Amino acid sequence: MRCARFSVKAAQKISKTSTPKVYADYRKVLDDKEVDAIVIAVPLNMHYAIASEVIKSGRHLYLEKTMIYNIDQALDLVKLMAGRNKQVLQVGHQYRYSPLYYKVKDYINKGYLGKVIQVDCRWDRNSSWRRAVPEPSLERQINWRMYKEYSGGLVAELLSHQLDFINWAFDTHPTEFLAAGDIDLYKDGRETYDNVQVIARYGEQGMVGNFGATCGNARDGYLFKIKGTKGTVSLLTDQGMFYAEKDLLKERGLVDGVTGATKITWDKEGGVPILPEPTKDGTWYALKDFYEKVTTATLPDSNIYTGAKTAICVHLANQALYSTQPAYWKKEYSSIKA
Repeated sequence: MRCARFSVKAAQKISKTSTPKVYADYRKVLDDKEVDAIVIAVPLNMHYAIASEVIKSGRHLYLEKTMIYNIDQALDLVKLMAGRNKQVLQVGHQYRYSPLYYKVKDYINKGYLGKVIQVDCRWDRNSSWRRAVPEPSLERQINWRMYKEYSGGLVAELLSHQLDFINWAFDTHPTEFLAAGDIDLYKDGRETYDNVQVIARYGEQGMVGNFGATCGNARDGYLFKIKGTKGTVSLLTDQGMFYAEKDLLKERGLVDGVTGATKITWDKEGGVPILPEPTKDGTWYALKDFYEKVTTATLPDSNIYTGAKTAICVHLANQALYSTQPAYWKKEYSSIKA
């Protein structure tokens, strides 16, 4: 399988034993009959136009997250993929391809956490998110994440991973979004907020999700906590801990059964590791799975349907963020399913 990505940098990283082709126009890639699969990693507002042409060409597609820029595009892309059962479209929400996140999904499905009532997520950094610009005319191209025309900001670039996992793990979606934020630090002409907090109400699930990101403090970094009546899962991208509630601690053997450990190793806060060692980077698992799904012509876990659902969530969260008004899931969005 030959796979093309629209990037000179990607070509430069390929083994010196290869002679990669480099294209300035993605349409030239589509004209190359030797290309079987394509990876799209471009600014978010460009996803729809390129992905549509890739789908129509019959190529397999790995489309980075967030899958698409807005709700209308999400719905249209789902329609475009209809009936293409042998053509693979995988969305790059790579962390949930990790064995760690599969294990957590299993915990949830088996009820080990009890009734999950809250999810707390953060993805923080202490930097401007700005890249150096060699000349002013390239500002919006290079720093595209800072401009609404091209980007969904922190919600799309960071918090979409955690929104996507909750949708997948619980087979659900938020019914209401509330949000607050602003450009509180970097008064440099950017349009997307550098400090955001989103509250998602999962009405059908009876659950609240808190999703926050800031460019002004890196102490928490990536945090992902799923809180249930029997226990809490606390996740990083590559490792996680399970913390039992008091009632469950009385049933020590059950905790052992939850973690699968042959011997319980408690940390200083009373937790036990979910897996014995850190996992690899999520992208490794995601691309490995993409190859397997292409060769078997089967539906990836992160697919056109789950990708569209998460893209809709991102759009609604940003709608609430920038309008300062609640945003609601509409009935027609629920028709998106395999």
